[in-house]
Amino acid sequence: MRIMRKVVVFDAGDLAPESAFWAAMLGGRVLADDRFHCVFDADDRWVIGVQLAPNHVPPVWPDGNAQQIHLDLHIDDPAEAHAKAIALGARLLQAANDLAAAEGHQVYADPAGHPFCLGWGHPDDSTIRRILSKTTTGG
Repeated sequence: MRIMRKVVVFDAGDLAPESAFWAAMLGGRVLADDRFHCVFDADDRWVIGVQLAPNHVPPVWPDGNAQQIHLDLHIDDPAEAHAKAIALGARLLQAANDLAAAEGHQVYADPAGHPFCLGWGHPDDSTIRRILSKTTTGG
């Protein structure tokens, strides 16, 4: 079996603001119908789905037991990403001590209340590939 695509799917009582939020965060666009929205990133890859859940109850972070999943976005400019998230309707749940630190993260809630993190200072993909190429896995 080959996995063709990995898509994170969020429940939401109101599809339009949730999918518009994620499309704007990712610099992408939305393909919508009445019960499901596909969110594409800036490279037109389908990466997020938003499904209609009329009775959706937002998770409570960090102590709630309703959290189903959260998304981490690795970013290069924490101040710019923070401003964008807030302008698009996110709520800051946990602030970093210092946005100018070399590494850190902040926790937000999207318009439907799903927690997500904006993190910085993580290794880039080429560094990760180099590390992975030096490790072996048993089968």
